Amino acid sequence: MISYEQYEKDCKRIRKENESLLNDFKKWLSGKKLSKKTIDKHVSNVDFYINDFLLYEDAIEAADGASSIGMFLGYWFILKAMWASQSSIKENASSLKKFYQYMLEKGFIEQQDLDELKLTINEEMPEWLGTVRRYDDPDIEDMGEVWGF
Repeated sequence: MISYEQYEKDCKRIRKENESLLNDFKKWLSGKKLSKKTIDKHVSNVDFYINDFLLYEDAIEAADGASSIGMFLGYWFILKAMWASQSSIKENASSLKKFYQYMLEKGFIEQQDLDELKLTINEEMPEWLGTVRRYDDPDIEDMGEVWGF
């Protein structure tokens, strides 16, 4: 297990790398003829994923984060983002697909990583949407019902 000081040092380095990734991602999105508002939303969503979620408990680099989308959208995002909703889950899924497509085109990830991310989104989206619906339902008091256990 690494020390807290090492974790902080790794996170600082990763945040600096992420800043560069986000700037390049923004340029990449600009080439896709998206509106400034849409580009800003995608960048903001990805920023939250790579700088908050991936660095929350461990120092995980963006390229290694494609496999964590299920935990993010199906659990962590619902708990930690007070703006979590069915539409924000769909938005984040779209942003992360675009981001990891960019990562693939830049050679930072393999095709298999992107394929698995897309498969996870397609297969688990109905479950994530159901979970956030239950989480926001004031009639459900038992958290076991929300998370399905």
